[in-house]
Amino acid sequence: MHSVARVLARCTLSHFPLHCGCGAPIRAVFSHSTAVSAILESMQPIVSVTNLSKTYASGFQALKNINLAIDRGEIFALLGPNGAGKTTLISIICGIVNASEGGVTVDGHDIVTDYRAARSLIGLVPQELTTDAFETVWATVSFSRGLFGKPKNPAYIEKVLRDLSLWDKRYNRIITLSGGMKRRVLIAKALSHEPRVLFLDEPTAGVDVELRRDMWKLVRSLAASGVTIILTTHYIDEAEEMADRIGVINAGEIMLVEEKTELMRKLGKKQLTLQLESPLDEVPASLAGYGLAVVNGGNELTYTYEGEGGRTDIIALLKSLDDAGICFRDLHTTQSSLEDIFVSLLRGDQ
Repeated sequence: MHSVARVLARCTLSHFPLHCGCGAPIRAVFSHSTAVSAILESMQPIVSVTNLSKTYASGFQALKNINLAIDRGEIFALLGPNGAGKTTLISIICGIVNASEGGVTVDGHDIVTDYRAARSLIGLVPQELTTDAFETVWATVSFSRGLFGKPKNPAYIEKVLRDLSLWDKRYNRIITLSGGMKRRVLIAKALSHEPRVLFLDEPTAGVDVELRRDMWKLVRSLAASGVTIILTTHYIDEAEEMADRIGVINAGEIMLVEEKTELMRKLGKKQLTLQLESPLDEVPASLAGYGLAVVNGGNELTYTYEGEGGRTDIIALLKSLDDAGICFRDLHTTQSSLEDIFVSLLRGDQ
């Protein structure tokens, strides 16, 4: 039997159905193989960081053995205090800073040995716009596209500018724009070459509430289109609002990486507050094992429990209260926010 390559060299699949040794049509085999390849590709992380460290000439170690995998199409939020290493990590992945040890790949391309391919896949929105002050919006965004060797595409540039509400400002010089508009220009420049990975370094720092919400909407739409978003922020509510996964970095080390909902479930503490019918001076000895606290002048009891397994304890608590003759008028629960969890992690409480 002829090899597949030889047969395909003589004819096209549209002429007649070919079969492989197993009897299945070659078109079906190719289709299945393509589908499997696509599935396997989608399972591979688009950004892979392995044993990455960075030590500056002064001896300061900004990053310590970082291992991180970013999934395709996700919104990943990297949280950490000032000086934690967030910007250093992003700068290394984007090729701005050299790593001391370890490696990074972007969609399988090494950022050092295959840097052109790797960087063409990345868009970076820095915290500040330091150049192009006297250029027009249209010119600077088009120029950014050209830097990556992309052919001119006025229709695409127009779409980006319209999506960012910059179309009416396209002929304005950047120096004349407001701070919020300049931030939008940064995003437009980062999107100009159609990257598959977008880094947003403190994208809404110093902007008003309306613009923040507009940017959240834009980030969601980009993620929906298949762009992977990596976000660093000081605004915990921003990460809580948008992120699929959360990473916490402190003193150059990754403390945890977790699905946001799973992180809230595992580490988020809940508090049950009972409004009592009659005030209590202290917690009865029979209830000492629950760690209850008398608050609000003895009119309320609070019970704090972990996210997992707490409901079973609540049932036992309510029964114990009934046995102790303590009645309550109402109850409600509250849950830790992502900010509470973040602060607890940095303090080492978790």
